[in-house]
Amino acid sequence: MVRPAAVQIKAGRVLIEGDLMIPLTAAGLVVFAHGSGSSRFSRRNQSVAQVLHRGGYATLLLDLLTREEDKIDEHTRQYRFDVDRLGHRIVAAIDWAAGHPETVRLPIACFGATTGAAAALIAAAEQPEKVGAVISRGDRPDLAGYALPKVQAPTLLIVGGADEPVIELNRAAMRRMRATVQLEVVPGATHAFEEPGALERVSQLALEWCTKYLKGSPT
Repeated sequence: MVRPAAVQIKAGRVLIEGDLMIPLTAAGLVVFAHGSGSSRFSRRNQSVAQVLHRGGYATLLLDLLTREEDKIDEHTRQYRFDVDRLGHRIVAAIDWAAGHPETVRLPIACFGATTGAAAALIAAAEQPEKVGAVISRGDRPDLAGYALPKVQAPTLLIVGGADEPVIELNRAAMRRMRATVQLEVVPGATHAFEEPGALERVSQLALEWCTKYLKGSPT
């Protein structure tokens, strides 16, 4: 069983909180970013993280908003769509992981959900030498806008087959990207991937993508 270690990461003037989980041998680190109205305690992200642990990958689940920002955002939603702010905080987490003694040698992937998907792509564009892969679960990678053509990391976009507007938004993002990019549609799944087997499929796709593109030696 992999037990989480609570960490705090300095991101500009604030500290963001995260849970770092490292299996006995790890071939890479997956940084999770959930931007829209959720946290590192997201049941869906934790479920994906467990599959990655069993596959030999460490995970860092983040709260991209501070507690004070989160309280404000509950009423105003002013922060959850600030993808530049969120992206810069993922960059800070990547820099932290690159200097942390337990993760310094691990290649890094970013897993973004909801608006965290756009933030993960922004971070990948800013850190091409450190981010080896990107995985987006649902929602709006197109919000990464200017950053999309700058992303160099192989990128997997996962969407639900019943989430038709989001499928088109993902295809629009793909057209702007120059990196290796693949769209996977999970049949019958809606935006939250709550249908039987849907989240398991997301987890398997994420693990396969990391196995293919994170080429570090197990530590």
